[in-house]
Amino acid sequence: MIAEYNPFHNGHRYQLATAKRLTGADVSIAVMSGNWVQRGEPALLDKWQRTELALQNGLDLVVELPFSMAVQPAHLFASGAVNMLSLLGCDTLAFGAEHPDMDFSTLAANRPASQTAHFKQFDETYPTLFNDYLQQQTGIDLRASNDILGFTYVAANQQLQSPMTILPIQRLASDHRSDALGDSSIASGAAIRKALTEAQWPAVAQVVPQQTLTALRTQQTVTWDAFWPLLRYQLLAQSIEQLQRIYQMSEGIEYRLKQAALEANDFQDFLRRAKTKRFTYSRLQRLCVYVLLQVTTAVPNTLTRYCRILGFSQTGQQYLNRIKKTLPVPVVTKVTDDWINGPYFLDYQAGLLRQMITGRDQDRLQHPVILR
Repeated sequence: MIAEYNPFHNGHRYQLATAKRLTGADVSIAVMSGNWVQRGEPALLDKWQRTELALQNGLDLVVELPFSMAVQPAHLFASGAVNMLSLLGCDTLAFGAEHPDMDFSTLAANRPASQTAHFKQFDETYPTLFNDYLQQQTGIDLRASNDILGFTYVAANQQLQSPMTILPIQRLASDHRSDALGDSSIASGAAIRKALTEAQWPAVAQVVPQQTLTALRTQQTVTWDAFWPLLRYQLLAQSIEQLQRIYQMSEGIEYRLKQAALEANDFQDFLRRAKTKRFTYSRLQRLCVYVLLQVTTAVPNTLTRYCRILGFSQTGQQYLNRIKKTLPVPVVTKVTDDWINGPYFLDYQAGLLRQMITGRDQDRLQHPVILR
């Protein structure tokens, strides 16, 4: 599975249990985003806390999706995660979908070969233009969030030399982006995060496992508000020329970001001021992460260069011991200076930024979480 577990909730537990039941899997593996997630947000709980919750609820092995793949547009996020699962020897890729019977293969076969050839309008976001194009080609509406991710997973899987079996699982209850908890025992991560900002603890307790509830109540959670002063300083202190060197900075958005940072009262106000028809909120938030970490056009590398182990059960440990000598990339369980100054540089910086807020070490002193 490809996961963020932000936070780990009842829907995730259902998906995992269903996938294990339908496949009879010997081992369950999740490639999980680290301390920053795909939509450009800091994870509520850090990667070690989320790993422990996943293991406690049935996963066998959790591997970190590198920052250079995790904080990316969906197709790059999917490609990095699918390649990692393939390297780890997975034979089935399970994911939640609003419409699991959708013909994902036909959609993937009709995806545009070039963005620039098809999308020259500037009055809509890229996801909207992309969906409109696919709907014209196939007659299939691809607007639901998890269906879109499923499509990117299938497209990435088709590029593998030995594609995995695809297992879409019906998503229950609310839409992924819904911010209402409702009456079900399953709710979206977005709804849970919104409820947490309003301290709706009884409602949250209905939609997350007990271990998650305890972690959310006792551990420090992190949102963009904690990083807003740092981001604002970066945007105001840097020149336009410096901002233009930031990864994925384009179409003159740097001018708008700088002006919005000057006028905004907080991060949400900043996003509203910076928003345009062309840029989604997720794209803006990813840009903000790149600014914070000073990720330039020369830095990101979406090739799989290592496999960072975050945690395992006894079953996961046995499986890892069996395959690690045949993996084509190094298996990392402890981060050394060579890794920090080399391939792991961006992930270390992302963890260090969080560590500045929480005081909890993210890499140097950390070893994989072991479920006893």
